[in-house]
Amino acid sequence: MFDLDLWREIFQSINKNRTRTVLSGFTVAFAILLFAILFGMANGLSNTFSNAFVDDANNAIFIYTGTTSKAYKGYQAGRQIRLKNEDLDYVKETYGDKIQYFTGRVTRNVNASFENEKNSYGMRAVHPDHQYLENTKITEGRYINKIDIENKTKVIVIGRLVEEDLFAKTTAMGKYLNLDGIQYKVVGIFKDDGGDNEERMIYTPISTTQRLYGNNDYLDQINVTYNPKMSYDEAIDFGNQITKDLKERFSVDPTDQRAIRIMNMAQANKGTNQITFALSVIIIIIGFGTLIAGIVGISNIMIFVVKERTKEIGIRKALGAPPKAIISIILLESILITTIAGYFGLVLGMGILDWIGPSLETYFITDPKVSTSLVIGATITLIVAGSIAGYFPAKKASKIKPIVALRDN
Repeated sequence: MFDLDLWREIFQSINKNRTRTVLSGFTVAFAILLFAILFGMANGLSNTFSNAFVDDANNAIFIYTGTTSKAYKGYQAGRQIRLKNEDLDYVKETYGDKIQYFTGRVTRNVNASFENEKNSYGMRAVHPDHQYLENTKITEGRYINKIDIENKTKVIVIGRLVEEDLFAKTTAMGKYLNLDGIQYKVVGIFKDDGGDNEERMIYTPISTTQRLYGNNDYLDQINVTYNPKMSYDEAIDFGNQITKDLKERFSVDPTDQRAIRIMNMAQANKGTNQITFALSVIIIIIGFGTLIAGIVGISNIMIFVVKERTKEIGIRKALGAPPKAIISIILLESILITTIAGYFGLVLGMGILDWIGPSLETYFITDPKVSTSLVIGATITLIVAGSIAGYFPAKKASKIKPIVALRDN
């Protein structure tokens, strides 16, 4: 049952001892504030690393070629290495179930026009699996398919911003877009978490581009995703094996770093995970160190509060107050102050993170947020610690004889 007199006494005690109350509350609020900011920044750093690769599949391997930097097997340095369709077939056949998705890629810049609207865009000629390597999300229509590749059809899938640029007064689906004087039918519209540059891309069947621009079978890149069941170390070894085999296939010196180059997301992800884990451990240590400091602070204050109120306890006992009532009033006062101060620290910490969040992107901290449940848990920990810290001295004081308590200085 709600005891109005008890709560009235608690608020009277708080009002009477404002300095003590402010010091107690500040200790808790500062601990929660610092805890929230530290964990928020740690999450912001983690978000930065995660967002760096949001545009591509986490298990992607990108194969590039360049010119040889060393003479090898009778070939002179400076030889241009060019990938072809047959090399993509070689990769598919050689590595079998180690590959999940695969695609070739040819990149061009094109001038696009629709009615009176014109602009320049990047165009990627790809295979159907490219959708999964780039995490492309179709919002209307469809992506490039196998029939498009076989028939070399002049179709395109355009980014959301391409539609906004050129088709402001109508929908792009089903319309024909002029690319360098050639009409392509828009069969799909996509969005991409990679940002504006990715959403201003145009995709077309790779066979169509090879036929229209040079009538060849050259590829700029071969991109694959490795089997997701592989560990990072297995995937890194797999990428190294691809590099070794392709160097043998093109008669490239094994130590040549320019002719055959591979970007393996497994290496990036492994490094990111190691950095994120290290940051998490450091922040957890600092965060819990801050929390422990807060616990020590509120505990010391509670011990002081009980000692300060020894004479008051003696008066209460002399007037017939039972030990339970004496303990409860001290604990409830502690819990009330800690809860209010903890909530204030939580709100202030969240507010500071929201306020400084955009400016922190310069320091590679993206969207620094902290879980509300985590901070509430920290506040509850402080409340429990403060209650335990106050309970034992309060219980000890409640057992003192009234005459002894009244003589306390």
